[in-house]
Parts: sequence; C-alpha cells; structure tokens
Amino acid sequence: MRLLASRWDGPAVVHARELPVSFAAAGPALRAALDELTPDVVICVGQAGGEDRIRVERVAINVDDARIPDNDGAQPIDAPVVDGGPAAYFATLPVKAAVAAIEARGIPACVSQTAGTFVCNHAFYVLQHELASRPGVRGGFVHVPFAPEQAAGTDRPSLPVETMAGALDAVLRATLSHESDVRAVGGAIS
Repeated sequence: MRLLASRWDGPAVVHARELPVSFAAAGPALRAALDELTPDVVICVGQAGGEDRIRVERVAINVDDARIPDNDGAQPIDAPVVDGGPAAYFATLPVKAAVAAIEARGIPACVSQTAGTFVCNHAFYVLQHELASRPGVRGGFVHVPFAPEQAAGTDRPSLPVETMAGALDAVLRATLSHESDVRAVGGAIS
C-alpha cells in the first residue's frame, strides 16, 4: 500500500497505515486511522503466505480462532471479534469487479469466500463493523502472497511487490469506478 500511495495518480488521495499483527491492538489502530482520515474507501491488506494469487475477500466472520499466536503472543480460540456482533459482514467493495481488474493486468486473482480466523479476518470484521455506522464509506480486505525475498529458499509461491502494488491499484480503481459489483462467475468450491 505504501508503494501504491507513493505512485498513485488517480482521482483520490491515498493514505497508507500499518496495523499491528495483534488481536488486541489491530482494532484500536484501525479505528484511530478511520477517525483521523475519515475515508470514503478503506482497503485493508494482509499477507496469506503460501497463496499464489491476490485474494479479494468477500466475507469477514465474527470469530477469532488462532492456530498460532499473534505478535503479542495472544492465541484466542473460538472468541468473538465483537461481542454480540453479527455472525458476518460482506465486503462493500466491488469484489468481482476488483478481481476482473486485477486479472486484466495479467495478475492472478480470485474471489475468496473467507478471510480466515487470524488477525486479517479480525481487522476486516472490525472494519466492516465500524463502517456499518459510517454511511457511504466502503471497505474490504485483500490478501497478498509472499514477496520473492520472503519465499527465497522455499517452494512457496510469491509475487513481486511491484506486481502486488499493481493489483491494489486495480482494486482501488475498480472501487472508484463501480458503485455496485458486476455479476460474474467468481465463486469457489473450497
């Protein structure tokens, strides 16, 4: 996102903020950024190591269920992201239009039906929960693979940071040009 923000030439102002990989701290940091910036669009980005494509997430679920500890050592199991919150929220970005825009650039992408249950899903759920009380603000989440230097010496797939920034550029441009999503095949079996 920082690379995209530094090169952005589109019809909006782009800001990049980094959230901690922490169940306890990600939500407050996200809320502070929302209050500071009062955005019209929010695209959260996280890493899904082992993936070979950009995943535009459709659904955030109200559960933290960590198979590994976060950066603070917390490992919640079967805990709600927001007590009493809805079971799930859908992204309010044009998910399928974003995937089509990414693929039009020759970058592999897909609609993902779940953001998992780690801190990425936590941040996505908090975002959508906050945006439910901020009419007109759209948001969603994009997972990116490892960068080549992170996958070096392994058989894990990766994409160059430049390519990932290009994909995020496509997501933002699709969001700015589509008030609603396109109807296209994009579901997944698994």
